Amino acid sequence: MGAIRMLAAKSGDLALKGREDGEDNRVLLEAVSREKAAMEVKKPVCIETSRRSDVCEAEGDVRVRASAQTIFVDPFLTSQEWKMKPYARKHDQPALAHVEEWTIKPFTEQEAPPSCTENYTVPAVVFSVGGYTGNLFHDFTDVIVPLFITSSRFHGEVQFVIADAKPWWLTKFSLLLKQLSKYEIIDADNDQDAVRCFPRVIAGLDFHKELGVDPAKAPSGYSMTDFKEMLRRAYGLERTRAEPSGDRWDVRRKPRLLIISRRSSRVFLNERGMSDMAMSLGFDVRIADPDVTTDLGKFARLVNSADVMIGVYGAGLTNIVFLPAGAVFIQVVPMGNLEWLARDTFEKPSPDMQIKYMDYRIQADESTLSDQYRKDHPVFTDPRSIHKKGWSELSRVYLENQDVKPHLGRLRITLLEALKFLPHGRKTTTQ
Repeated sequence: MGAIRMLAAKSGDLALKGREDGEDNRVLLEAVSREKAAMEVKKPVCIETSRRSDVCEAEGDVRVRASAQTIFVDPFLTSQEWKMKPYARKHDQPALAHVEEWTIKPFTEQEAPPSCTENYTVPAVVFSVGGYTGNLFHDFTDVIVPLFITSSRFHGEVQFVIADAKPWWLTKFSLLLKQLSKYEIIDADNDQDAVRCFPRVIAGLDFHKELGVDPAKAPSGYSMTDFKEMLRRAYGLERTRAEPSGDRWDVRRKPRLLIISRRSSRVFLNERGMSDMAMSLGFDVRIADPDVTTDLGKFARLVNSADVMIGVYGAGLTNIVFLPAGAVFIQVVPMGNLEWLARDTFEKPSPDMQIKYMDYRIQADESTLSDQYRKDHPVFTDPRSIHKKGWSELSRVYLENQDVKPHLGRLRITLLEALKFLPHGRKTTTQ
């Protein structure tokens, strides 16, 4: 505001002098007035769009030197230099340790702007796929969903500049990226000395909520329904709703149960018994074990074929994004007062995906923790005391060193409840 006050004083002096010196000062006065007006309408280049995300945006003559993680902007936009990390987990230092910092700076009179080597007519979105990517939950909640929020308004007419890129990650999510941009990705880390000039640049991705889109905040009012429609187009998902096709020879006339299996921690120790019991209820059962190398499109089509999906808390449950509307999702919550974690990561996002959420909470005698600790140990009697030691200890005790063996009788009741939500109209045995 000090600069504006100086301009105001300057314009007042010139107005007085203009009455004496005539046309030359009138022209100068008009120039100062324009400069004053430009300064008054300036907006911050970078803003906090949520507790998780900073987004920087500039229009006009914007030049990106990706190899130096630098974005040059017109000085009329800002006189300030900004630094940010374009990953939607801004206060998570372990995640940000794997994200390069970018600088947004104005041209200066002392330093001429770098010459353009490529000119574009579409805007650019700059973002990182560092952080926790490689974990499917973080792939979607930190990058894919925020990217949808930020870029879907451009209907493909947008250029992605991706930092901290891993070739395998770009390959895995290539079909999704192509849904959002019609142009070849620019790998920021391998862009040599190119200076790419855009009419508009957005650095950073807007975050709304875990695995979710808030239509009231989305630039074009998009929702998770639109996000799931994009997934359907990308992977050729046939089913919009969890209902039988009407074909008497279609195996899906039986409700399909998909069991998400795990190899290391939080393993179902009685997976075969679970499967046999579910088949006795009339389910067509599939068991799948996704990992980082899994073909995402193929697995998405398997998930989309399911009417009910069940799995223990973990990244693999992120595949609920591929379930058809009306499907039932059963999250098995390990013991250890982890309901808050299960709620925030997978329960809360489910309604916006039009999925019926249920949970199955593991009891002490269904957990291998009973083989590791006495019944009077704080692990059982005072889980909060374990939580207070921090995430590393909570994870070590309750997530990394716990397998589960659900009581088939209890689980049977849960599956029968799930069947009531499905439109298949099948009679199920209660014997």
